[in-house]
Amino acid sequence: MAEVGKNLFLILSALFPIVDPLGGSPIFLALTKEYSSSARKALSWRIGIDSFFLLVGSYLIGTHVLAFFGISLPVVQVGGGLMVISTGWALLKQRDDDEHTKVKGKIRPRDPLRHAFYPLTMPLTVGPGSISVAITLGANATEHHGVNFLAIVAAIVGCVLLAISIFLCYGFADRLARILGATGMTVILQLSSFLLVCIGVQILWNGASALLTSLPGPVR
Repeated sequence: MAEVGKNLFLILSALFPIVDPLGGSPIFLALTKEYSSSARKALSWRIGIDSFFLLVGSYLIGTHVLAFFGISLPVVQVGGGLMVISTGWALLKQRDDDEHTKVKGKIRPRDPLRHAFYPLTMPLTVGPGSISVAITLGANATEHHGVNFLAIVAAIVGCVLLAISIFLCYGFADRLARILGATGMTVILQLSSFLLVCIGVQILWNGASALLTSLPGPVR
């Protein structure tokens, strides 16, 4: 049990700050402004489930999938970083409700679950940063202990807790908005959008740095 608790703490401490469902709730609310409360809860439940499977899959088989397709983790970071930057920049440039509608684009109240996975689960909730951390944790656990069933159990429990936190923060984002008021939500949305851009730049830079260091040096 002590080992499970240790691994569970490692999973949560590594992934929760990156997933950051509380910080992402204003962005989720902005993208689903025209949804009803029940539709928003259903959508947040689907996002929580998708996030769970995405994180668990990344932890268990992420390294094998990347190796099968010949894709390196830095390449995933570069591509995902660009996606995160694009989303954060679009939200940051919102001026009024008309532009807000343009940003939402394909996310329509008539099909609330259609875009649950993209872009609401990936990259807004579980982005390349979370995936790369989950893949790294899974690779480290396998490398040091072989097939460690206690680590797998801890990873599954940790991902369940993350999925529940996503559902609670997203599903009740409208209540949080009422508590904070329009001005408070606007401030949080702008700060979250700016941080999203910064996170995307950091993820992009991490991947680009790894790719640059892998280049052969000049021949002398």
